Amino acid sequence: MGVTQTALWVVVLLVAVALLFDFMNGFHDAANSIATVVSTGVLKPTQAVVFAAFFNVVAVFIFHLSVAATIGKGIVEPGIVDTHVVFGALAGAIAWNIITWWYGIPSSSSHALIGGICGAVIAKAGANQLIAAGIWKTVLFIFVSPLMGFVLGSLMLAIVSNIFRATRPSRVDKWFRRLQLISASAYSLGHGGNDSQKTIGIIWMLLIATGYVAVGEKSPPPWVIASCYTAMGLGTMFGGWRIVKTMGQKITKLKPVGGFCAETGGAMTLFIATALGIPVSTTHTITGAIVGVGSTQRMSAVRWGVAGNIVWAWIFTIPASAFVAAIAYWISLQIF
Repeated sequence: MGVTQTALWVVVLLVAVALLFDFMNGFHDAANSIATVVSTGVLKPTQAVVFAAFFNVVAVFIFHLSVAATIGKGIVEPGIVDTHVVFGALAGAIAWNIITWWYGIPSSSSHALIGGICGAVIAKAGANQLIAAGIWKTVLFIFVSPLMGFVLGSLMLAIVSNIFRATRPSRVDKWFRRLQLISASAYSLGHGGNDSQKTIGIIWMLLIATGYVAVGEKSPPPWVIASCYTAMGLGTMFGGWRIVKTMGQKITKLKPVGGFCAETGGAMTLFIATALGIPVSTTHTITGAIVGVGSTQRMSAVRWGVAGNIVWAWIFTIPASAFVAAIAYWISLQIF
């Protein structure tokens, strides 16, 4: 399908904006990858961001594009998406990311993107053009992913505590400082594998809508995949320092053994969700795991007021980003 020169430049601009969103996603969610390993003192912040960014990019060789397929083909009915919808979706997601980053709130870039897509599509054609199965699967995991992180994180700590109950605390601390490098790398792999694919998915959606990729193609062009993983890694390298303190210190105080258990529980959750093609929030996942580890030690170890504020941010993410996306869709109609 041919496109005019103007339409081509619109597509190029939207791809650039999508990559900016991916960069911001890595920047915003860097804290999720490094908060535990920094707060326990295993790595310095500068070391941690490079470490996490490396594994974010390496994830391209580990995971299939199941999440990208869900975003690209499983959220909206074919034929509805156009450049205005993509613009609205990205504007809604980016606006919410900026707001939550500014206030240091660990919200979900993933669900901001889903909310943005929903808001723009509803503004154009109504809610009946959304694919219910894809939407509900994503919404369900708003609750399932932190619960899985909570259960797996607390279970890991219970198992580890039982195994090492007769070992001197200093020796346990020494061992888990090393083991936390493994758990942090696994979590960063899961972060890169799930989050990068969301941007791959929306660019794939855009290219299908504008005729650059056939609807029947099983994967997007290689340059899309490489660009998105690279943008995510670069975003992580620059880091989201405003959120590190909340994730690593304000919810609960962590020792290396707790950091290892939280990261391992979070990584397992992300690996499972990515294999199932479900776009989940790395923020939700690691927060659930940190709370699980803290509550296993004692309930008072968790600052439940901070955790509650984070949950409220989760609840508002999809409707807030959808509202902004609907407005951005209308603005796009006036501009393009």
